[in-house]
Amino acid sequence: MRVFSRPLIAAALATCAFASHAADDDTLPSTMIWTAYNVGSAGYANASAVADAFGKAYGTRIRIQPSSTAIGRLRPVVNERADLGFLSSGTFFATEGIVDFADRDWGPQDLRVIAGKAAAFGMPTAADADIETIGDVRGKRLAYVAGNPSVNVKCDAVLAFAGLTRDDVDLRMFPTYTAAMSALKQDKADATCTLTTPSLMYELAESPRGIHWPEMPAADKEAWARVTRMAPYASPYTETVGAGVSEDDPVELMGYRYPQIVVRADTSEARVYEIIKALDETFDIYSNVSAAMPRWDLEEAGHAPMGAPFHSGAIRYLKEKGIWTDEDQAWNDKRLKRLDALRSAWKETVEANPDASEEAFAEAWAERRAAAIESL
Repeated sequence: MRVFSRPLIAAALATCAFASHAADDDTLPSTMIWTAYNVGSAGYANASAVADAFGKAYGTRIRIQPSSTAIGRLRPVVNERADLGFLSSGTFFATEGIVDFADRDWGPQDLRVIAGKAAAFGMPTAADADIETIGDVRGKRLAYVAGNPSVNVKCDAVLAFAGLTRDDVDLRMFPTYTAAMSALKQDKADATCTLTTPSLMYELAESPRGIHWPEMPAADKEAWARVTRMAPYASPYTETVGAGVSEDDPVELMGYRYPQIVVRADTSEARVYEIIKALDETFDIYSNVSAAMPRWDLEEAGHAPMGAPFHSGAIRYLKEKGIWTDEDQAWNDKRLKRLDALRSAWKETVEANPDASEEAFAEAWAERRAAAIESL
């Protein structure tokens, strides 16, 4: 099986997507299109490993369309030109209608999650940059990614741990995720924000600059209160896998789900059931690809919370396996209710503000969104 990493032209995307949906829903299609982060990212590596396993086990040909932005990864899924996406916290932003998805052309998206791998997010620094704690990044060169709220908002949350904002650092904006991650090794930045497992972090660790992970101790409740106000999907997580990290040298970072396998809500239950079943049945093929891949075990990857509600097809399979709990169902019911309320509030905002300027529309949506959440 070949995994294609270059962006596809629209005609090829449409052809493959049509072939995918033309297949019987109760079997895996012969061809699928997935979206993921850029080549070199942990998300792309995860998608590639699972795609390769699907190819070996079922003969499914999978094309991976990489993009450095959350919108670039979601647009093909929403427009039915891709079957699913290996996404990050952009899933949460999209279902909430915030950040880039507060634009009039977007709003809260009706998405569902199949499963999601536990991951740790932090602020890797060059070891020679004299940054021991998050607070020490004040005045240092911090690499952000243009048009990538998935990374940047989490980075804002990491800064909040130390009571800092973007105004407190020498912010350097890079055009792509790969460029931002490479900036430390190239001495164009002193720190950035990412997971512990991307290949570029291992390269940094082996470079003359070296790597260091300032910690976010769970015991600091006041600092974590600042984090979760900005990123409610985050929680303390002790990481033992990654560049400069091990069982003997763990670090306390910010935990969340990445990647999350995301589909449209209208994807058939039978199709999603087959996808999560394949994810489970091929686990032994892809789980040894990297030290973090065993976290795709559904005993860990099949539980809430996620960035969006679970799809009914995934829930059916998880129930059959005895993994889905009453707590998961309660979380999912609450998340669905919130999503429905936000989508209704968005529709009302659009109808009530047909000629509003972008600024006026954003203000109207912020007010109506807050009211919808408060009413739950």
